[in-house]
Amino acid sequence: MNKNDKTLEINFDGLIGPSHNYAGLSFGNLASAKNKAKASNPKEAALQGLYKMKVLAGQGVPVGVLPPHERPHVPTLKRLGFTGSDAEVVEKAGRDNPELLRNCSAASAMWTANAATVSPSSDTGDGRVHFTPANLTAMFHRSIEAPVTGRVLKSIFADTRHFAHHEPLPGGVQFGDEGAANHNRFCGAYGNEGLALFIYGKKSFAEGNFPKKFPARQSYEASATIARQHGLAEGNVMFAQQNPAAIDAGAFHNDVVAVANKNVFFYHEKAFENPQKLMADMAAKSPNIPFKFIEVGEADVPLSDAVKSYLFNSQLISQPNSDGKMILVLPTEVEATPLAHAYVNKLLADDNPINEAIYLDVRQSMQNGGGPACLRLRVVLTASERAAMGARVLLDDALIAELEAWVAKHYRDNLVESDLADPEFLNEGRAALDQLTQILKLGSVYDFQR
Repeated sequence: MNKNDKTLEINFDGLIGPSHNYAGLSFGNLASAKNKAKASNPKEAALQGLYKMKVLAGQGVPVGVLPPHERPHVPTLKRLGFTGSDAEVVEKAGRDNPELLRNCSAASAMWTANAATVSPSSDTGDGRVHFTPANLTAMFHRSIEAPVTGRVLKSIFADTRHFAHHEPLPGGVQFGDEGAANHNRFCGAYGNEGLALFIYGKKSFAEGNFPKKFPARQSYEASATIARQHGLAEGNVMFAQQNPAAIDAGAFHNDVVAVANKNVFFYHEKAFENPQKLMADMAAKSPNIPFKFIEVGEADVPLSDAVKSYLFNSQLISQPNSDGKMILVLPTEVEATPLAHAYVNKLLADDNPINEAIYLDVRQSMQNGGGPACLRLRVVLTASERAAMGARVLLDDALIAELEAWVAKHYRDNLVESDLADPEFLNEGRAALDQLTQILKLGSVYDFQR
């Protein structure tokens, strides 16, 4: 089915928030743990993210922006028993339970690959685009994101003729859902029916070979539920287990060891339990998709180097009007990792669809364990669906300039843990977000605005 030859994939990047800090909250994320308690630079982080968006837009790739969340999140602190004015709440939390305040101050919503799972209208039973915000139950600091994520998505994609929104899955680790970071979609063209591949780390209600060192965050049960509620046809859905060794090596989401675009699957040989069988099954299930599988062997890039460099946490994007050619958007850490860098050079020289690499400095995000792919949510939309969007979130030169000026005005260039308990920091963040909702025409999506 080809609904519309003007169907595009839009990369919705997360705008890094004013509270960007290094609290080391994410167990299983090696970079997060390594950089705990370092001073951060929120202004530099946000500008690095905006520069990435600008580079992609300059390549002709449609780019959207999703806003940061309110942090510190006072409503959560109040639910946990802190009382008084909002200023008193953050002061008390900083004094009595600074670890909890750090959890309620994370800027982790910037990694919008975890915001939701999205199914395009060409794949769903009712012909609408379906969204399910991730419940992110594996980590407390992320589990509080879903309500605002849902409001933002409903503000942007409000027209119920074109868009369907689901509630986050019920809580509990048995239905742990980490969003699009464990979901790949394959197709010949974006507007065609696709094959949805859901990757899980564990089955909650079955025995199996699961990670021993770090938690498996995505459950099979969560992935299967999303496929059902999005109305995906059984013939267009597959499930595969991530290799437990990859999770224990620090690949807490599958997008740390694999990335896909259209018919191309670029992955490490230790990404999946049985990669040869998986690829054969995919080709058999969707014979109309001309798959190109690019497996990187352990001998070429050890799993430890893949995790350290975030080689696979890259964005694989199609070059517009290029007859199938693709660009790999990589963090500069790949250049600094000799075997990973050598592999990319070899890849570009080989006969395959990936013929260009762009290296970007997103170091502020990388030091917290999130690379280029973490920072974006992919949403496939037809021309009529794009016309039905609300808000002002599709990037152009004017919006980029406004957002850069907004960051320069509102963001600090140095942030340490003690700043999180400063009421003035809370007020700064709210003033910034209030103005941002006006720039993006989002309406009142934040708790402090409601």
